[in-house]
Amino acid sequence: MVTVGKFDGVHLGHRAVISQLIKVARAKGMPAVAVTFDRNPLALLRPDICPPNLISIEQKLELLGETGLDAVLIVPFDARLAALTPADFVKEFLVDSLHASTVLVGQDFRFGAGGAGNVDTLRSLGVGFGFTVELIDDVMPDGQHRVSSTRIRELLHEGDVTRAGELLGHIPTVRGIVVHGAKRGRELGFPTANLSPESQGLIPADGVYAGWFIDGGVRYPAAISVGSNPTFDGVRPKQVEAFVLDQDLDLYGHNVDVEFVARIRGMVKYEGIAPLIAQMADDVTRVRGLL
Repeated sequence: MVTVGKFDGVHLGHRAVISQLIKVARAKGMPAVAVTFDRNPLALLRPDICPPNLISIEQKLELLGETGLDAVLIVPFDARLAALTPADFVKEFLVDSLHASTVLVGQDFRFGAGGAGNVDTLRSLGVGFGFTVELIDDVMPDGQHRVSSTRIRELLHEGDVTRAGELLGHIPTVRGIVVHGAKRGRELGFPTANLSPESQGLIPADGVYAGWFIDGGVRYPAAISVGSNPTFDGVRPKQVEAFVLDQDLDLYGHNVDVEFVARIRGMVKYEGIAPLIAQMADDVTRVRGLL
């Protein structure tokens, strides 16, 4: 039993396909397998319009692993794969490699060179190769709009991490190494853990958020700042800083997760340090109330 997709975000729509796949596989006593790619195909085919990934490959594997799948096959999306016809793709991966008896996909599924193959193509090929195709309906929580990686990406760009989390089915998360910063937070009484610029996961819009800081499996409530910190000059853009409440931790060099639960406010430039400190104290109070 096989499903195929990019699974960027492993959102509610993906989970609906996977849940049905597992249900059918268990009923037939067969393994449930997901096939995905090591990158968005557009990263190779049209890098100029390729959107940022919601999650990294590492995060994707962890999220897929939590669904109950028996295995995940990651296929390198290279020039050879991009040139395969729909029939060649099906034969190489679904038939010869995985011996699929049933393939579950969403209605927007496309495959093969130039996206030439669709659900009807897959069904036609299934007749010849001896597998059946099941179509999973779109997930539309509001009854009108389907869950999609594009919509979730838009919500994160707007800073609406709460709604993005609802469509994902899990909290939006950025993962990275804690590095040394300018230590301004410590001087102001709010020491922060600064994530490396090479972080994993889509960073939401600039602002201050309530969320969780996870180090070694331990979750701590945190006030999280995203942005360039406009009160000070010379700060790089899209900096993620987390103030862990009521803890004084030595975190440098740790690989941590930062979960974004709710947006508190946008980023503001303050005239002087005193109003900034007052605002930060208020932010922490609001974070406590939310978490």
